[in-house]
Amino acid sequence: MHGEVVVVGGHESDGGRALRPLLGPRATAVAGGRDLYRRVAALRERGAPVCVVPMTLGRDPALTADAARTLRALPATARAHVVLAEPFGTAEHLVGWLRAAAGKVPADQALLITAPVGDPFTDADLFRTARLVRQYGRHRTVEVALTGGDPDPAEGVRRCRALGASHVTLLPAAWVTPPVPDPEHCSPGGPLLTASGVAGVLDARVRQAWQRRERQGDDGLVRGLAADRAHGHAHSHGPGEGHDHGHGPGEGQAHGHGPGHGPAEGHAHSHRPGEDHARPQPAAHGHASEHDHALMRSRSTR
Repeated sequence: MHGEVVVVGGHESDGGRALRPLLGPRATAVAGGRDLYRRVAALRERGAPVCVVPMTLGRDPALTADAARTLRALPATARAHVVLAEPFGTAEHLVGWLRAAAGKVPADQALLITAPVGDPFTDADLFRTARLVRQYGRHRTVEVALTGGDPDPAEGVRRCRALGASHVTLLPAAWVTPPVPDPEHCSPGGPLLTASGVAGVLDARVRQAWQRRERQGDDGLVRGLAADRAHGHAHSHGPGEGHDHGHGPGEGQAHGHGPGHGPAEGHAHSHRPGEDHARPQPAAHGHASEHDHALMRSRSTR
């Protein structure tokens, strides 16, 4: 890896604390904001180049944007040798990692996908994630529980039991793992990724960030600032409805579309005042990029 690596954590990792056992000696875990600023500033005072990696698994889009704002507050001389990497994972990667973990659980058990409570939108999206794990897996019962939220893990286990499950495995969709609420009828299924799996993905993220800087002069900060623009309220248009209604100043528009989008159907995109509706969309799920292959190689929890 180039220089020093600082990984920043949010609610998925208890402010970075849950990441520390998974990291090698060259990476440091911190919380966002002041902790991130102080750590990067101290490393830059020693002359070390720094790569910052937002350690979201796809449930904290604001983490990347907040990290970018923090790094922009550094003096220009310090910022000259700092890069912001792409987020560790996306919602699509999280589905893949959960499916790999679910594949190790006997089919006659129920799965309870757990994560710390976030905002209403990331929490709602966790139910979508669970549905995809169930749709493409072999487990009849897949439920969701939110640590610190509703339903909590104890309620989640009760729901699984009420649906006829004799045993429940808790799968973490986060870096933190909750206490087992009913040891007689449930067991932990985490962590989601092993230390070696984390190291593989982290190395790919860091390498790509420095390559973009060296080849394109891109430190990742501008891209990072836009990371949470599409996050928030979404509304859909009925058949034949267009985009001819107004939004207040500064409000984005997240639109759900019906038939006509082809492979990318169902995605949401956001528009800000003055932005072109033809913003490039992410690659369709069927096309694997270089970092996707690195992620696939790191999915095994063995």
